Amino acid sequence: MSRKKDIEAAANRLADLPLFSGFDADARRKIASTGRYLTVPEHWALMVEKTPSDKAYLILHGEVSIRQGGEEIARVGRGELIGEIGLVDNKLRTATVVAETPLEVLHFTSEDIDALEDDLPKFREALENTAGERRS
Repeated sequence: MSRKKDIEAAANRLADLPLFSGFDADARRKIASTGRYLTVPEHWALMVEKTPSDKAYLILHGEVSIRQGGEEIARVGRGELIGEIGLVDNKLRTATVVAETPLEVLHFTSEDIDALEDDLPKFREALENTAGERRS
């Protein structure tokens, strides 16, 4: 599939996710084109607790295990943003995230997140709301 078709497909998938329900089509395309579409194999660690926070992932398909101190504390899947707490708080990772199934994700570097926050102020609000819900 071409990059343009990947972006359009990802933008369409974002429309179905509650996190992005308040974003118009152009904003969803901007988010999709900024992120990098990746497939991740089952059992792969996307991030490790107590390591620097330099990326976030939006799960388009599949499920991950969230672990603290080696114990599973949650499982999340489609539509969930992971890695946002460390980026919002500018702190080390609070958890390890492992793919429980094969995944399709949008990968965002910290620079991607900064650019999206500059271009789409609503994006920062969505990140902060998501991080706030997880902290409570």
